Amino acid sequence: MIKKFASDALGLSDIGKVIESYEYDTTECDDYLLYEKGEHIYFLIKTKTDEYCFTNLALIHVDGDSAISKKRTLKRYDYKYNSLRHVSFETAGTIDLDIEIKFTVGETAFNIDIHKNYSVKAKDLYKCLVTMERIMRENEKHRNYMFDSLEYATRSLSSSNHGPSSPGESFKSIVEFTNHWLNESSRNYSKEDYSDVFELFIRN
Repeated sequence: MIKKFASDALGLSDIGKVIESYEYDTTECDDYLLYEKGEHIYFLIKTKTDEYCFTNLALIHVDGDSAISKKRTLKRYDYKYNSLRHVSFETAGTIDLDIEIKFTVGETAFNIDIHKNYSVKAKDLYKCLVTMERIMRENEKHRNYMFDSLEYATRSLSSSNHGPSSPGESFKSIVEFTNHWLNESSRNYSKEDYSDVFELFIRN
């Protein structure tokens, strides 16, 4: 008990280890994966208090209060709705026991300490997150172009002569075209599954 309190006080309990793929089914987050939707784990970091599970669809965080409490809170961040930003990697110093991966997903900032023995694997995760951030930024840029183009086209149509069609018929046509166009464009610039990125860098 005293060792656990000391570990918490020194911050050592927060240093994570990378879990091997054959051990995934022993972790808590494995119970909450959407296997029915084709979700699977590519990278998992476990500390004494938390689990950070990177799947092809989301980051799943099993958030623990402390190393001596069994209470856990499950938080899920789907990549489709939570962009990755500010990904960085901090190497270990001369006397440091850990390296750090930092990033923001949605509105939540993460700073994950990993034991330096897992530095090679942690670098692979960093490559994944950086690549995902670049893809998300590009998709966001294209979506902004798409909405700007749509706004420009709508203004042009609203100021032009409707010809033989009534204003109501023209409005209906515009709405139908817009819905179809947005659905098609969103599929091109809204990525949900990042299996290809993880499989490029992660060697399980």
